[in-house]
Amino acid sequence: MDAITLLKDDHRTVAQLFTRFEQAGDEAYEAKRQIVERIIHELSIHAAIEELAFYPAVRREVKGAQDMALESLEEHHIVKWQLSELEGMDPHAERFDAKVTVLIENVRHHVEEEEGEMFPKVRDQMSRATLDELGDRLAAAKKTVPSRPHPRTPDTPPANLIAGAAAGLVDKATDVVKSAVSDTISMVTRSGDEVAEQVTDSASSVKDTAEKTVRKAKSTTTRSTRKATAKAKPAAKKSRSSSPANRSTKRAATTAKRTAKKAPATAKKSATATKRTTRKATASAKKAPTSANRTAKRTTKKATSSR
Repeated sequence: MDAITLLKDDHRTVAQLFTRFEQAGDEAYEAKRQIVERIIHELSIHAAIEELAFYPAVRREVKGAQDMALESLEEHHIVKWQLSELEGMDPHAERFDAKVTVLIENVRHHVEEEEGEMFPKVRDQMSRATLDELGDRLAAAKKTVPSRPHPRTPDTPPANLIAGAAAGLVDKATDVVKSAVSDTISMVTRSGDEVAEQVTDSASSVKDTAEKTVRKAKSTTTRSTRKATAKAKPAAKKSRSSSPANRSTKRAATTAKRTAKKAPATAKKSATATKRTTRKATASAKKAPTSANRTAKRTTKKATSSR
């Protein structure tokens, strides 16, 4: 891949990140923070490889591109300061979006000038082989140059070779540590999610089992109750009929019923006998005076005749 194609690919990558940021919602703080971190990473590497290899080659080999290369270095300087201010900035900060917007405007202007003016001159004056070789150098430099903004470090050779190498080592180590921390957090988060999911599944399973157990217990209780009730009814009947006390009670009730039935007839007979006795007593009472009179008369006659 030649140098110009490689640099244009970098421009496209950054342009897509700009579009993603602009399309993010006002309250998409976490998404915008991640996008800005990626922008910082991509632009820092892109600016570093241009300063390390591309701009020096342009200044040496392309006529009429000296001023454009110097202007580009100044634009890089401004962009790196903006990147350094955004690095670690809270996305909730009042001026976060404003800083990103100004950064995007500056980079778009820079890209427009490079692709519209500088790159055509470079392609016209550099051979295909030179551009390919330069592209290989740029691709290799991406592995060692700083991945973070360093606006105070030199941006031209030979000073940037030494400062850039040192800063690159520090940035790579920082990236490794940050990546490890991010992976650890992600792993812990995933583990936590998996554990939570397992706990949820277990809880759901326990709930289902408990509900099945309760339903089964209710069903068993209902069947047992029905069986017990069915058995209890004949037993109760048998108990009532076979118990001595119940038999005595039953006989007494039967006797009482019979006595109750006989009572009217007995009472009637008693009433009839009482009437007969009364009539006899009345008749005797009536005869008594007559008999007494007769006796008195006989006695009087006897007495008279004796005189």
